[in-house]
Amino acid sequence: MLELAITALSHAAEGIGRHAGRAIFVPFALPGETVRVEIVEEKKNFARARLVEILSPSPDRIAPRCPHHFSLESPLSRAEEAGEGPGVRACGGCHLQHLAYPAQLEFKQQTVAEQLRRIGGFIDPPVRSTLPAPAPFNYRNHVQFSLTPEGQMGFRAANSHHIVPIRECHVLHPALAGLFPRIHLESALEIERLTLRAGAEAEALVIFESEGDAPEIEIDLPVSAALLRPDGAALTLAGSDYLVEVVRGRAFKISAGSFFQVNTAIAEQMVELVLNGLALLGGETVLDLFCGVGLFAAFIAPTAARVVGIEAFPPAVSDAAENLDDFGNVEIYEAPVEDVLSDLDVKFDAIVLDPPRTGCTPAVADALAASGATRIVYVSCDPATLARDAKRLAAGGYTLEWAQPLDMFPQTYHVECVVQFIRR
Repeated sequence: MLELAITALSHAAEGIGRHAGRAIFVPFALPGETVRVEIVEEKKNFARARLVEILSPSPDRIAPRCPHHFSLESPLSRAEEAGEGPGVRACGGCHLQHLAYPAQLEFKQQTVAEQLRRIGGFIDPPVRSTLPAPAPFNYRNHVQFSLTPEGQMGFRAANSHHIVPIRECHVLHPALAGLFPRIHLESALEIERLTLRAGAEAEALVIFESEGDAPEIEIDLPVSAALLRPDGAALTLAGSDYLVEVVRGRAFKISAGSFFQVNTAIAEQMVELVLNGLALLGGETVLDLFCGVGLFAAFIAPTAARVVGIEAFPPAVSDAAENLDDFGNVEIYEAPVEDVLSDLDVKFDAIVLDPPRTGCTPAVADALAASGATRIVYVSCDPATLARDAKRLAAGGYTLEWAQPLDMFPQTYHVECVVQFIRR
């Protein structure tokens, strides 16, 4: 057992203290706290520890809303108190329910700024205050459950492959929060994961992910169901294999496997930021990389002369074709971005990109830096890969004008960010 003074939060929202010259990472501990911990993992230059007792709590510490989250009353897990068995770890779906919401927003701004400094090499990055979510709870329109061998639905514990079965989840859209307790699986032998999605009218889609045969299902609820294959192909089991979401008054078809932002209210703010960052005057040629189902292209096309999108996931390309069918100035290439970008013999005035968490490959980042576009708007869900790619853009002559964090994922350490780069 060690007694530690917690001085900071890591980018993964773990408390950081120091002992004998080493950093000690403690999940659920907060800066300003004095805590007692037990070392559970030893490394050469750091260690990880389990929080055993909070001797002096932070003024920003609050009681978590969820019974599956770590709590002050039960350092291991409130799930154990709920009768789910001794030694059950806390759910790893939320990392920050114990931190007051204003402090969560400040932490996310600091995370973006620190990554841009440490990885990107920006001395004083212009990071704005984090835009708060209109609803810090019950916002998530898309959730993926892991399954125990017995078919119980749950989430993995923090830093573990252990699955914590859950009875309630307070970040889910109300339609999904009411749906998942009513789903009963006999076993999970043929199902890798179970995904739930909610649409604009609170309609729900249940998605079974499996390489095996379609499961036998009985439905007495007003929901659709589909089987999703690893290649993205979907087999309709009931109702339809897609949903309709509405952003800024415009409807978007979203197939079972297609990506879409999990927080619709923040997605609307993101579109506004992208349009502001592109600053289109009319008549421009715009490149939309990793364009998905066409969210940004739909709001760029009315102003631009030409929009070129690139997307690798075939069902998303099909969705985009329908979602953008009323525009004659949009074209979509179905291919990985790195396979197409270097062959496009087009001069782009502005570029928007929304890559996966891994960011851009070096070839894509270098091609962007050499593009000559006046403005590049980068939408990121990982500050570390954003900072890495921003460094390449800066080396290519682009200035990081502003970075705007958005709280797409309240109660977690994840942070979305829209960044504008300008070539002067």
